[in-house]
Amino acid sequence: MHPMENQEPPKPTFGTITDESIDLAQKHVHDILSMAIEHAPPRTAVVVADTRCDLAVALTEAYRHCLPTATFIDFDAVAPDEVMAAFARLEAGDLVVLIQSTNFRLEAFRLRVELFKRSLKVIEHPHLSRMPGAQADYYIESLAYDPAYYRGVGYALKERIDRAQGGVVDSGGERLVFAAPFEPAKLNIGDYSEMNNVGGQFPIGEVFTEAQDLEAVNGRVRIFVFGDTTFRVNRPEQPITLVVTKGRVTEVIDSTPDFDQVLEKIRADEGEVWLRELGFGMNRAFSRERMVDDIGTYERMCGIHLSLGAKHGVYSKPNIRRTTARYHIDVFAVTEAVYLDDEMVYRDGAWQV
Repeated sequence: MHPMENQEPPKPTFGTITDESIDLAQKHVHDILSMAIEHAPPRTAVVVADTRCDLAVALTEAYRHCLPTATFIDFDAVAPDEVMAAFARLEAGDLVVLIQSTNFRLEAFRLRVELFKRSLKVIEHPHLSRMPGAQADYYIESLAYDPAYYRGVGYALKERIDRAQGGVVDSGGERLVFAAPFEPAKLNIGDYSEMNNVGGQFPIGEVFTEAQDLEAVNGRVRIFVFGDTTFRVNRPEQPITLVVTKGRVTEVIDSTPDFDQVLEKIRADEGEVWLRELGFGMNRAFSRERMVDDIGTYERMCGIHLSLGAKHGVYSKPNIRRTTARYHIDVFAVTEAVYLDDEMVYRDGAWQV
């Protein structure tokens, strides 16, 4: 193999990322590997990375420190078949780490799905170039793995969601009411003991569900961020209020041209705008003040996020056909309080379970 493989590399430079942040990244990567992924010798690891942004270079350095015997491959310096050959040599239970300034493309190969099919453990860090400057520090902080918090709060939230007959999101003067039980909650908390696959996209920190009866969702919700058509965080000057009637967005107050464009695309292809996912974000590194531009990363923010559009790969609904459902657009609620039945489970920026 060519490039980075087990050779002493030149000392990298990390741009605006400080040595202190590199040390912090090494600590967090160590904790992810040992406590969440449970990777240890004699298991083999392959790290595929690029060098297109400071954050990718910094994370690669952290993994090099924590996985001194791993094979490191510079994605931009080898042919795709060399990457595939490295994966082919791995055995079930080995680890693949993907450090991506954008998102690696290997022709029609769906990377994480195919790696999981081979029973490999996978850690993905995609779209890192969307998080420059101070955002890179926020991202590094978001990798902190506190098992007592994630597993304690995560399982407590799931238990309450799964037995609740309804809930309310209070977004500061507006209430979105879920007048139906919820689908069984899914966890993204770094505990893979009951799952078929080990790993996924990092950072982690989320419990998510949706109403069993989507039409039982009514009311209003104020959103302060939405995912735009480039999959980046878009923050309007003032929150946008969504009016939800029988699970559909029927009116928008204080909208912006960018948000109108999102709604127009959904309506053009799906006819109406469903509200589906109810996400309980848990990652304390992100807040309304501490944001990153990548919507898939910011989705873990501590608070409530919802999805617009008919698409949701986890839950099936009899009145929504998967073949015609195209959109899953994350929007982030101003979260003053969250209630499950009559129990307050969120206030003051934190989960109360």
